[in-house]
Amino acid sequence: MPMFSFLSSSRTKVSAAYATCCSQSSLWPWSSTIQSLPALGARFRHQLAPRKVKYIKRHKGVIPIPIGGSTKGTTLAYGEWGLRIKGNGVRLTAKQLQTAEEVIKRKIKQVKGSKVYLRVFPDIPVCIKGNETRMGKGKGTFEFWATRVPTGRVIFEIGGTPIREELARDALRQAGDKLPSTTEFITRNTPPRLGDKLLYPPIPVPKMTTLEARAEATQ
Repeated sequence: MPMFSFLSSSRTKVSAAYATCCSQSSLWPWSSTIQSLPALGARFRHQLAPRKVKYIKRHKGVIPIPIGGSTKGTTLAYGEWGLRIKGNGVRLTAKQLQTAEEVIKRKIKQVKGSKVYLRVFPDIPVCIKGNETRMGKGKGTFEFWATRVPTGRVIFEIGGTPIREELARDALRQAGDKLPSTTEFITRNTPPRLGDKLLYPPIPVPKMTTLEARAEATQ
């Protein structure tokens, strides 16, 4: 019983001392340095990460397949040139996206006013457990952020100012080499993609006049 009371009193004293230090932290000369440190436990924090999430752990999920015939996100919306997924759908990590984005920016920085648009964002937390770990004991710890990209989805766009097609092709080709899937270069005139098929607009059929219809009927 005396030992229990001693531990309780010691814990109370430590808590009081910690609260006093926290209240007086603004008076410390290095308080700004302490407040600017990143949050503990944020392993491999990346600049491409959501500001706030409700749950840090999420199911693995599957890459969406547009079985309903939707072509949303398969054409350009902001720029004049773009990079689109041509192969199978893939899960892209935040590091892969930023590496490809840095390649594009480094290539087109000579063009004043040029912009790079990122059409996807890594907002899915990926949790990983260590190798040779026994089953059970909950989900693994947070490792990195990722996003699921289906076939035909536009990833990057280049615009903001007129850019030569040769320069845009070279920049997007180098960025596509950094991604784990087959990509293609698209323009404003490129038709939307549904899976492995390109949806071209239907060719209008000229209407026949009344005289032509009667002459064809008589023949």
